[in-house]
Amino acid sequence: MTKVVALIGAGGKMGCRIADNLKESHYDMRYVETGERGAAQLAQRGLAPTRQEDAVPEADIVVMAVPDVRIGAVSANIVPLMKSGAMMILLDPAAAYLKQLPERDDIVYFVSHPCHPPVFNDETSPEARRDYFGGIKAKQAIVCALVQGDESRYAVGEETAKAMFAPVFRSHRITLEQMAILEPTMAETVSSMLATLMREAMDEAVNRGVPYEAARDFMLGHVNIQLAIVFGEAGNPFSDACKIAIEYGKRFMIQPDWRRLFEPSSVYEQIDVMLHPEKLNSAG
Repeated sequence: MTKVVALIGAGGKMGCRIADNLKESHYDMRYVETGERGAAQLAQRGLAPTRQEDAVPEADIVVMAVPDVRIGAVSANIVPLMKSGAMMILLDPAAAYLKQLPERDDIVYFVSHPCHPPVFNDETSPEARRDYFGGIKAKQAIVCALVQGDESRYAVGEETAKAMFAPVFRSHRITLEQMAILEPTMAETVSSMLATLMREAMDEAVNRGVPYEAARDFMLGHVNIQLAIVFGEAGNPFSDACKIAIEYGKRFMIQPDWRRLFEPSSVYEQIDVMLHPEKLNSAG
């Protein structure tokens, strides 16, 4: 039987990405969007919004394409409308990890998140090589977690996630707790911070007189080989002098106990601060 999917926040940035992938799929779609700008985005795609009160009760699957900070409030209105046995798919572990979802034993909670196209890939077309986010032309992996519901429902959530984030070359089943370790801790708190720091280092070189294009070419070229070495793609190690520079940099910039970021209490705090930015100054 064809499943009815209600896409909440269908006209937003993530909602439009999913709408583009699902509008030609075998799912019977309902696009829920209340914002004027979001409705305009749907209209550009030839899609019309459906009222939440009409879409959710008949949906087999409800996809929450709304910002993390709004999941708790929005789900409080959505979940009571869902029919028994329906599935809610979230695109990030934050709300579920903080237990912000309404308690209701007769529905399924499922979380899936894209890994995004990998740095090392076999894409050849220009469109795929410039699809950095994924979900358009470049292949990517995804991670999935069944948070609540019968084991048999996992396959339903994974199939839908593959369609939402297509093209998908691999799907990993993990737990909600493991997904929270991956994001925010590994991918945002650590690696996004380091990527931002690399850009700031490049800007500092420019501020000290290095021509912008020279600094950019030097940085991005070095990042490419550095990642290849660290992740085992290049087949050769860093030079001895570079290893010394790495240790010098670590001692100057990295706190010795940085791995405590991965402790459950810290992971919880990171997510809590992301959803409540006013807590940032008192965190840590």
